[in-house]
Amino acid sequence: MAEINSTSKEKSKSVFTLTDFSSRTVLTEKGQLDDYNPFEHRDQVNGASTSGSLAHLLKSSLGSGILAMPMAFKNAGLLFGMVGTLVVGFLCTHCVHILVKTSHDICEIAKVPHLGFAETAEKVFENGPKKLRPWSNFAKQFVDGALMATYYAAGCVYIVFVASSFQNVLNNELDLNWNIRVYIAIIIIPFLVMGQIRDLKYLVPFSAMANIFIVIVFGITLYYLFNEPLKFSDKPLFSSWAKLPLFFATVIFAMEGIGVVMPVENSMKSPQHFLGCPGVLNTAMITVVTLYAVIGFLGYVKYGDQVLGSITLNLDDGAWLADTAKLLMAISILFTFGLQFYVPNEILWRKISHKFPEEKHNIAQILLRTGIILLSGGISAAIPDLEPFIGLVGAVFFSLLGIMVPSVVQTVFLWPNNLGRWNWILVKNVILSILAILALIAGSFVSISEIIKMYSK
Repeated sequence: MAEINSTSKEKSKSVFTLTDFSSRTVLTEKGQLDDYNPFEHRDQVNGASTSGSLAHLLKSSLGSGILAMPMAFKNAGLLFGMVGTLVVGFLCTHCVHILVKTSHDICEIAKVPHLGFAETAEKVFENGPKKLRPWSNFAKQFVDGALMATYYAAGCVYIVFVASSFQNVLNNELDLNWNIRVYIAIIIIPFLVMGQIRDLKYLVPFSAMANIFIVIVFGITLYYLFNEPLKFSDKPLFSSWAKLPLFFATVIFAMEGIGVVMPVENSMKSPQHFLGCPGVLNTAMITVVTLYAVIGFLGYVKYGDQVLGSITLNLDDGAWLADTAKLLMAISILFTFGLQFYVPNEILWRKISHKFPEEKHNIAQILLRTGIILLSGGISAAIPDLEPFIGLVGAVFFSLLGIMVPSVVQTVFLWPNNLGRWNWILVKNVILSILAILALIAGSFVSISEIIKMYSK
């Protein structure tokens, strides 16, 4: 239980014990009960608007993953793919909801306006059961490390995707035979520029333009999907048990923007608009799940087992409309990179900034970001294949961060007296954690096997 000390005018101390971790009651300096509302202490001048936050959240989930959904359906079958996509979408939304709700509640107890993902985990363990309090720093470091690994790995996928799109168009249009590694070396330059933007506020225009481009690409893709009659009879309703781990890993990777959620929510002027109905979260996720299900279903029906890691790569080679879609999507992912790159670099810089003199912070950040992007480009050149790479990133990182960590954090926060009738919240979170571990193990095994098989040939 958490103890809050209140000092009177005579310097005597009294202790108030919180038995309810979800309690929003704290003590004032005079020893009186008071309600602390963290929303009232947000930055009303520089904070992000609700619409800007919605644009960021949409962009964090509407990345290259949407175009990988037909490949996911190939690994699941039409019926199971549709049901599985809706279920994963619901689970991802629920896990984000419980993370943000827990963060709001612990902010009231800690009397701070906002907390990041890792700081939320840390404060929850600090105020949790006594046996778990020594683990608070581990919880923070684990989330920080996982976030950095997740988004740096996702950055490699983004680089490969953009390079693949330009290779597909330019090699056909200009009759070139350049290897994808040549394109990676070229497109790393604009990635270096995007990676230097350090403020979410300045990334809003890029997110907005990226969303517009994705809508255009979505429209062009639908045109190609419907320009000929679709054939359903030769597509299985269920693929095979062996391929299901790849399906779930790909869908989780495609939808999960858990690392961007807390920075976006923390930057809002009106964080009360994030949850609720309709709310920023529900609006974004309903849009995302609908688009993913439609593109995945129709894309697999159209191209069947020939579908590639990005459905835009299946569009007619040389057709100007198809080339437009490929290039717009590539530019959209490039614009998204700044938002994805923001998360791990904020964490890393917070950990190492004290090692540099303050007057050298600017040049240190520039060199650090440049070095990381160049390293990401090198990794992308070493493994320039989208399909197994997407599955591996989704299985290892997003299953832990997106599903397991929010479940554990909520359980610790509500332990032991606020877990619902018959401890249904505990049971629910245990099931979610087991699912996350299974997705990690099975998805990693299948993805690594695919990578070995691909390069052994």
